[in-house]
Amino acid sequence: MLPEEIVANLFKRHGLTLATAESLTGGMVGERVTSVPGASAYYLGGVITYATEAKRDVLGVSADVLRTDGPVSSRAASEMALRASERFGSSVGVATTGVAGPAMQDGHPVGTLFVGICCHGQVRCLPFRGPDGSREEIRRWASEMALNAVIDAVRDARPVGDR
Repeated sequence: MLPEEIVANLFKRHGLTLATAESLTGGMVGERVTSVPGASAYYLGGVITYATEAKRDVLGVSADVLRTDGPVSSRAASEMALRASERFGSSVGVATTGVAGPAMQDGHPVGTLFVGICCHGQVRCLPFRGPDGSREEIRRWASEMALNAVIDAVRDARPVGDR
């Protein structure tokens, strides 16, 4: 089963809602979520904040975080996920920021990924180092990591017998 199908099953079963904030993946996470019939039952929407200014102006990511840690950082991804969840009023928010290539960005190598997750107001960030590959392969991999992170966060938040 594909991650987006697992997300659909989990979110429908538990009455959860999802919002996305994407940079590196450019809408790929939202595209994968909406590829599953019935996604409108749980997917509230998403924003693509590719530019640093959009992260600040559209999502409300702290200018201090963007200046101090940069747009490719754990704190930026965490704030993106939190702000997406707040803006859409979702129970879960997921965010992606990183480097798809072809060159390093702000000292981060190609394949750097930060996935921010906000699940019922609890925020965390997962750092990843992706495989070598084309820009498209890295973005596809990043969207998969984001969906897997959503699955893990929802399962971790559920009682053991209810996962």
